Amino acid sequence: MNLLPELEKLLGATQVLTGEAAAPFLVDWRGRYKGQALAVVRPGSTEEVAAVVRLCAKHQVPIVPSGGNTSMCGGATPDETGRALVLSLARLNRVRSVDTDNDTMTVEAGCILQAVQTAAREAGRLFPLSLAAEGSCTIGGNLSTNAGGTQVLRYGNTRELALGLEVVTAEGEIWHGLRGLRKDNTGYDLRDLFIGSEGTLGIITAATLKLYPLPVAQCTAMLALNSLEDATAVLSRARAGFGASLTGFEVMMGTVLEAVVKLFPQQRLPFEGPSAQSPWFALLELSDSESAEHAQGRFEAVLGAAIEDGLVTDAAIAESIAQSRAMWHLRESIPLAEAGLGKSVKHDVSIPISLISTFVKTTNAALQVKFPGIQHIVFGHLGDGNLHYNVARAPDQTEEQLLAQQYDVYQLVHDSVHAHGGSISAEHGVGQLKRDELTRYKSALELTLMKQIKQALDPQGIMNPGKVLQA
Repeated sequence: MNLLPELEKLLGATQVLTGEAAAPFLVDWRGRYKGQALAVVRPGSTEEVAAVVRLCAKHQVPIVPSGGNTSMCGGATPDETGRALVLSLARLNRVRSVDTDNDTMTVEAGCILQAVQTAAREAGRLFPLSLAAEGSCTIGGNLSTNAGGTQVLRYGNTRELALGLEVVTAEGEIWHGLRGLRKDNTGYDLRDLFIGSEGTLGIITAATLKLYPLPVAQCTAMLALNSLEDATAVLSRARAGFGASLTGFEVMMGTVLEAVVKLFPQQRLPFEGPSAQSPWFALLELSDSESAEHAQGRFEAVLGAAIEDGLVTDAAIAESIAQSRAMWHLRESIPLAEAGLGKSVKHDVSIPISLISTFVKTTNAALQVKFPGIQHIVFGHLGDGNLHYNVARAPDQTEEQLLAQQYDVYQLVHDSVHAHGGSISAEHGVGQLKRDELTRYKSALELTLMKQIKQALDPQGIMNPGKVLQA
């Protein structure tokens, strides 16, 4: 095969990685998937991406797009055949433009999310997508999985934050769709087709994103709660009392935060005594467009009524930016604390908010019957019904024993999700992890339509094969 010499001629030998230089791109960050690749290429422009794809199409070589390698589902890891080319978008990392009159910015797919947030803030605007991996994940990856994060309640998933895309197709053509329009009713919405497709239909190389005014003031509070039902009731009151100003509502099991402060002793819960031992906690954020005093007044009125009615046992309202950051740091440290505790069976599910408490109770009970002593790690974005419902090993189990049971755990949990009218993937995508599970929960018609779209846009099947859909 003459592909590698052709790639070196196109990109330069330093941008075609093999051997040890390619190794970091061949394993996912959780260490659950490890593959092989013909090489890893690092194009520096959309035109170079298109040229690489044309070469791969010519030689019928599969392509695995790679961003920040933060996938939770093995979506950016090649298989073990060694036939695929990993295409890293890390060098496509420019902010092309910021338009404050139109409240948009155009950025390349390799931009780190945190860098996009900073560029928006420097222009006096807010780009609201925020998640724990924002220091390493890329916009291309966020778009490919339709990432959610902590502010979906107010601003929506990544799909709602993107107005236009630039995409390299499976034939190596460039779709110039970087329109900054909020209304464009001229046929099929190609943008939404590529967002969430995990690189299986084409490669997103740039996006035009929505910006928002910076809030005048933000208020953050952590609540101690007796139950998940109480958390749901408080969410309803917060929505009624704050309206669109409610930008975040996170929920966490008490044992989950206990693990955080145990593994990271520099962090502290903002409670003492019995409140610190509460079974559930919630984290709220209010973004106000008027003043800090207005925000504080609304916050205290709604939370005060919830305390008086017994829905909240204790509340800590941040009195400074440092205190607010400390509260969010507790929430954002949960994935790291989980990693410190060892491997777990992770689920990223969405459930109708009204059924979340019932789902957790019934699923916890069913797991205990089938896997006695197994530990529950439950947290997530209650405001949009997205739970990270994870399962850790029982005290007398090894990690290997837990992982040997993982597919039985997946089936039990996902069956419960389906029975409660939910989805087995809320914001992490499908990747390799949930690809085969789709056949249990998607209708035959849905799968047929998805395969027809895949065949139409990628007739050779070279775009991230083995992800989302079975071959």
